Order: sequence, then structure tokens, then C-alpha cells
Amino acid sequence: MNVTSRLLVGVAAIALISQDASAQTTVPVSDAPASATPASADETLPPDKDIIVTGTARPRRRLTTSISISAVDATDLVRLAPLGSADLLRNIPGLRSESSGGETNANIAVRGLPSASGGAKFVQFQEDGLPLLDFGDIAFATADTFLRPDYNIQRVEVLRGGSASTFTSNAPGAVINFISKTGDVAGGSIGFSRGVDFDRTRLDADYGAPIGHDWTFHVGGFYRIGKGLRNTGYTAERGGQFKANVTRKFDNGFIRLSVKVLDDRSPLYMPTPARITGTADKPVYESFPDFDLRSGTTLSPYFRSDTAIGHDGNRIASDLADGYRIKTRGGGAQVSFDLGDGFNFSDMFNVASNSGSVITSFPADVAPLATLAGRIGEAGATVAYASGPNAGRAIADPTRLNGNGLGLYALTFGVTLNDLTNATNILSLTRDYHLGAFKGSIALGYFKSFQKVSMDWHWNSYLEEAKGHRAALLDVYDSAGQPVTQNGLIAYGEPIFGNCCQRFYDVDYNIDAPYFGANFQIGGLNVGGSIRYNISSANGFYAGPSRPGMIDVNQDGRIQTPEQRVPVVDLNAAQPVDYRKSYLTYSVGVNYEIVHDVAAFGRVSRGARFNADHLLFGGGVRADGSIADEVAVNFVDQQDLGIKLRSGPLFANLTAFRALTAETNEIAVPVQMLVKNHYRSYGVEFEGGFDRGIFHLLGGATYTHARISESEVDPTLDGHIPYRQAAIVFQATPSIDTGRFVVGLNVTGTTSSYAGDSNTLKMPGYVLTNGFASVDVTPTIRLGLNAQNLFNVTAVTEVGRPRDYIPADGIASARTFAGRNVTASAVLRF
Repeated sequence: MNVTSRLLVGVAAIALISQDASAQTTVPVSDAPASATPASADETLPPDKDIIVTGTARPRRRLTTSISISAVDATDLVRLAPLGSADLLRNIPGLRSESSGGETNANIAVRGLPSASGGAKFVQFQEDGLPLLDFGDIAFATADTFLRPDYNIQRVEVLRGGSASTFTSNAPGAVINFISKTGDVAGGSIGFSRGVDFDRTRLDADYGAPIGHDWTFHVGGFYRIGKGLRNTGYTAERGGQFKANVTRKFDNGFIRLSVKVLDDRSPLYMPTPARITGTADKPVYESFPDFDLRSGTTLSPYFRSDTAIGHDGNRIASDLADGYRIKTRGGGAQVSFDLGDGFNFSDMFNVASNSGSVITSFPADVAPLATLAGRIGEAGATVAYASGPNAGRAIADPTRLNGNGLGLYALTFGVTLNDLTNATNILSLTRDYHLGAFKGSIALGYFKSFQKVSMDWHWNSYLEEAKGHRAALLDVYDSAGQPVTQNGLIAYGEPIFGNCCQRFYDVDYNIDAPYFGANFQIGGLNVGGSIRYNISSANGFYAGPSRPGMIDVNQDGRIQTPEQRVPVVDLNAAQPVDYRKSYLTYSVGVNYEIVHDVAAFGRVSRGARFNADHLLFGGGVRADGSIADEVAVNFVDQQDLGIKLRSGPLFANLTAFRALTAETNEIAVPVQMLVKNHYRSYGVEFEGGFDRGIFHLLGGATYTHARISESEVDPTLDGHIPYRQAAIVFQATPSIDTGRFVVGLNVTGTTSSYAGDSNTLKMPGYVLTNGFASVDVTPTIRLGLNAQNLFNVTAVTEVGRPRDYIPADGIASARTFAGRNVTASAVLRF
């Protein structure tokens, strides 16, 4: 059955209430938030009048809702100039967002909920109320990978906890909704930006306007090209996006059609060599000579090609310059009509054909080059350059190479993203009512979603010099002078990890979720609740590697040393995937406006995450394709208690939270391990802002007390802090805006955290400071300057191997945020 048939058979819907419902529940066009041009602040609402649509059935002031939600408007997007969606989300309280891997594939966690295998397991990314992908942590295809913030965005709303449990499926932690402009206000922009101290050139444009009284439209997109933030030495960024929508208004509703085309390449930055000294509790992370942690990369123009065997036995030739190559072709429709007598009917639909590929260089081991050569070629082995201008030249003294004497046992993370199609339909019927002093609403709905996950993993192993720019591949020769590598190739597959990762899987995930919601209001009291009955299924198959055998991969008629043991996907041993689970989620909240502009709220919720591809190779799926209930679904129980204040130029939100959950997951690198833990967390998040004349301040902070309450795999972890979870995360953005001139800082930071669940080796806390300034040289032309990591701080977000101790020689690997980078821009508004 094809995707269209699936959606016609099971039309889907969301139905929530004014406090539990979603932005997907449509409102009359006249009530919809107005579009804003990217550089115009006068079309956005001040913080104390902030209107949100995510998590509510109708646009409402945040003060009147019993949810924790933050919003970033188009003006903030331009000022902050985030390098990607994850970079932007560092400014949201409650979230821990790590964008150190580049523009995509970020690690995002919320309120202490775990993300053991990376990605955003308990978080969902949406565009205009519809999921980009049904799962936020698909291996090598996290949801933010298919998202590019640009001038099309009107605002971003982030709902944390609470009604996220019933707002959608698989996102009990948070829903991140990127809301598009629709052309309600005529205007547009053309922006040109250029990296000052790095190579990136980008062109953005958008325009929208009403057409007569009944039509509006908006179009926009971007194109960029460059080498990226780090010293790749080749064009690593290339591509762009186009989005458009058109709306036909009627007296009682509207119809909207939309389209999205994304074709982009961006580099995926991996951990790099790091010297660790000091103690495990107070370590010092430093760069090695010729490999700066802040600007160096394992990517190089002398390491561009890789050949592997795909699941079908055919050869796959990859160019490492493609990095993350992402393609999306999508289209959707939205219909909303008031039927009279308080009834509203709405339907939203989107289908996106997602595909692409991933290729990068991951240092599975960093060690003295002489040591690596001895492991590969045994005693008496020698080393020579295999690529670059010195190809073929012997390295007389490996201990002095590049001033650090190191080598990298590098894996190419080669993955073909065959098909990640997502199709979602949401249908709802809502009724507003008034009964004397009471008013409220009830809603019924149905949500239907289809998610394809089809991937082909084909990793290989190489020897690379430890050099942060233009690194060459190296060949090893045995004591007899015979080559044991092949143009830098150590082995097909990854024997250092036991050849774990020649994989293929093709699985269809279907979600059906009927909804019911109800709420009522009397005076300043709002009470609401909603339930969601999720029916989730998985059907397909997966296959792992065969026993290595001889294959002439390069087809030169000879079997060279790496070709003597080549692992391939063993389709003859493919295993079925066939499981279906049904479960209930709910959310109940109360909001009371104590006095004008001061409100308190409380909420109790039970959400869930249906597990997907990370169970396939971790032992979670039985031989017949079935799965245990507790493995298939991870429940999240949450409680929120908060207070909100609006007072003239001041706004403040303070929320206490508590969460309990379990996680089943597989980690493939840097060490293979099965995660089956129970977690508990509690804490407080604060968000506030202040305006006084030309001075503006926005800020927030989150305290999180998170613990592994029980580990079913390793009981020694009981009571430990989840790795990479800091106790305090904070952000602040002070600025001065005279109307013509804007200058400000954006400060984000974190306290220390542990590199692993063993809680031995720490990663120091850090503060990252970004700066922005702009001037209107004419009423329509604005010049700007943005600086990321202004003070060039070394901010460590991840430790590779080892992650539990400081090695005696201090040699390890770590991933950090990029160092200082400055972008200049010019924007024409019309």
C-alpha cells in the first residue's frame, strides 16, 4: 500500500483544547499572527502581549495558558544569526542543545530527559504544526537535518513538557514549531552575507503579500556556498532551499497550499585530537600542535574519495565533500472552516520525500603514529604519505610528524539515506460553547502519520595524519616493505569496532492517534485536559554484516591486503520487524490569573515515545520481529508548577518541573553498548525580559537535577548523573536599539558535566559570547555584523575515546564548538 493510500485509509487528526491543543487546530485567518519581514521589529508583539499558537486551540497570550512555552520571532532570528536550528535553540530555557557537529545532526535534550544515542529522542521538530520526521533521533537522520531556518520563518515556538504529551506523538519532552510567513502583510527582503574570517557566501530572499481581498502568498529561500566554519580545504557547503505557500480566504475560513524543496550539502564535524591534563574532576582540554580544537577538522581535500560495498553488492563511490547531502521534495495543504454554531472543521496534510547521504571522517582512535603503524603492520612497520603533495614519500620519523607525532584511525561514516519519507494528516472538529458564566471548548480528532526509514551503512577504516587542515592519508608497510594498506585504507568495514556497522534496514512506521479534549473557563480560572490513544506499528526487516571474505572491491584484478577481509550486509540472514503497540497518553492542566497580569499554573502529564530504528541492532527485537512492551514504548511522567508575570516592560516565567522515564537504546560509537536505564529529574527553569527605552534584555536559566535511578544493564550506574547533563544552563541577550542602530550580545553557557555515565571524567563548563550590530544606512538598507564565539573559547561538548578517564599519555579526542567566526551582511527590505 503506498503512502497516499495509507493516508486516505486513515485520515489523521489532532484535537486539543485551548490549553492542551495544538497549533494544528486551525483558527480563522483573521486571527492568525501577522507575517513579519526578517529585519522589521514593528510587526512583532512586545513580550507582555506575546501571542502563541503552539499548544493552544486558538492564539492566546502565554499568560493564560498552563504550559511552558517560549517564542523567537523573525527579528530575533536575524539579530542572532544562528548557524543552524540547534544554534538557535541554545537560547531556549529547559533545552540542552549541542550544535558542535555543524549545522545539523545536533544533540538536543530537555529537562533532564536522556538522549543516550544522540539526536533528540523526546523532542519533535515541526514546520507549521506538522512533524518533519516522526522520530527525533533516527541514526544519521535527526529531524533538524531536514530543517533550514531562513527568511521564510515568522517565528519559532518551543513547548516544553506539559501538553507536549498529547500535542503530538513521540514528543513528550518538547515540540519545536517553526511557523512560516503567509503573506498577510506585504513586504520582503533580500539579504547577502559573507564570512569575514571563514569561507561562506549566502543569499537569502523572501516576499509575500495579499492579492486582492481573498488571496495571500509568500515565497522565499536561500542559496549558499563555501568551505564552512572549519578548515576543510574544499567546498563543503553547497545548496539551498525554496518554500512557498498560497492562501485563499473565505468569509468562514481558508484553504492554504504549500511546497518545499531542499537540496543542500553541509559538513559533519567529528571529534578531533585533544590533550587532556589535570585531574578527572578538573581536567584541562588543550589542542595539540597543528590541530586546533576550535578550527581543525579531520576533513581534508586529500581525503575525498571512499568506495564501499552496498547492501545489494554494488559498489558505492562517495565524495567526502558531500558531507550531509540532504534532499526534500514536499507539499501540503491546510483547510479550515467555521461551520456555524461554534463548530470549526480543519484538516492539515503534508508529504515529504526525504533522502540523501552522509559521509565524514570519525577518529575511532587517536594514538602515536608509530604505535598505530605497529598495530596495523606489526613490528618494523614504516609509514609513507598516501595522498596529498607528498604522496609516496616515506615519513622518516613518525614521532615528529606535524609536531605532535599522532595518527588517526579514522572511520568513514558512510550512510545512504535511501528513503525517509514522512506523510502526516491531521483532522479535527472543534466546538466552542458558552453556558452562562462558563465558556470553553471540546474537540475530537484523528492523527495519521507514516514514516519510512530505509538506510544502508557502509563504513571503512583509514589511517590519517593528525593535522587540523589539509591532512593526508598514510600508508603502512610491513618490515619487508610490502604495503598492508591501500591508498590509506586500513580495512573495509571497521574491525576496530568488530565490524559492527555494515547494516541495512527498511522499516515502515505507522501511527494512528484519535484525540479528545475539553476545557472550560470561568473568570480567571482555566481548566483543561486531553487524552490521546496512540496505535503505533513497525513492519519491515533489517540485516547486519556477514563474515568478512575476499572481494576485489576496486576491481583491479588483484586481492590486496584490505580486500582479503571485506564485510558486507548479509541479506540472507535478514531479520523481520513486526510489532504493534497501543497506549494512552494524557495531560491535565489548571491556570489561574491571580490578579491582572499574574497567573499560576499546574499540569500533570503522561507522554510516551515509541522506539524506532535504535532497537534493531541492540537486541530489542525478537527473532520473530516482535518486541516487549517496555522496550517498544518509553513512558514519560511529568509534573509542572509555575507562575507567570507581566508588568509593563517586564515579563517573567518561573516553572518547576519533575520527570520520570525509561530509555532503551543502542549506542554504536565510540563504544558499542546497550542502554536500558530508568531516569528521574527535577528542576526549575526561568525565562524573563525587560524593556526600558532603547535598552532590552532577554534571559533565562535552567537548573536540572537528573539521575539514573536504575540501570538494568550496569547497576554500578545507579544514582549517577546522565552524561553531558549539566546542572545549570543559562542564556542572556542584552541589546540597545535606537531604531536605526542595534548592538547587543548573546551569551549562553553551562556548568560542568560528565563525559560518560560512569561519572569520572568531567567536561568543564563554558560561556559562549556572540555579538551582533546593525545600522540602517537608509530606511530600506541595513548593514550588519555578527560574531559567534567572540572570545574564541574552547567549549567541549563531547569526549570520544576514552570518556571515563585521563590516559597516561593525555591523548584523547573531543568535540568542541567552533572558534570565533564573523559574518557581515547587507539586507534590502521592500
